[in-house]
Amino acid sequence: MSTKTMKEKATELLQRCEVVVLASVNEEGYPRPVPMSKIATEGISTIWMSTGADSLKTIDFRKNPKAGLCFQDKGDSVALTGTVEVVTDEKMKKELWQDWFIEHFPGGPTDPGYVLLKFESNHATYWIEGTFIHKKLD
Repeated sequence: MSTKTMKEKATELLQRCEVVVLASVNEEGYPRPVPMSKIATEGISTIWMSTGADSLKTIDFRKNPKAGLCFQDKGDSVALTGTVEVVTDEKMKKELWQDWFIEHFPGGPTDPGYVLLKFESNHATYWIEGTFIHKKLD
């Protein structure tokens, strides 16, 4: 299977997954994985999530942007490494706002406690349809 085909299959797999696991690196240097609702994607290159401005992961990513993200479905899985940017841009926050966020951010899209996490991948480990590929992403 070609890498391009694997990347396309990984993108399809990600589309089926509502939840991904995102790992930050804490002050002690330990990974801190947490399940997150995915809210938007650009292939497997960019994955958007939302969280609180004062959450532990936000604090971690502001100090160290290195991250891991993985997702799986029916025995297939993808593990990505990359970086996370904490996004506070009002236009992006409004664009990616979802109604169910109101439970967490009662002030709506302009709630100061609401931020976006933009994960950008640089490396992928694929296990899809019995094929394993470890690949740097362009």
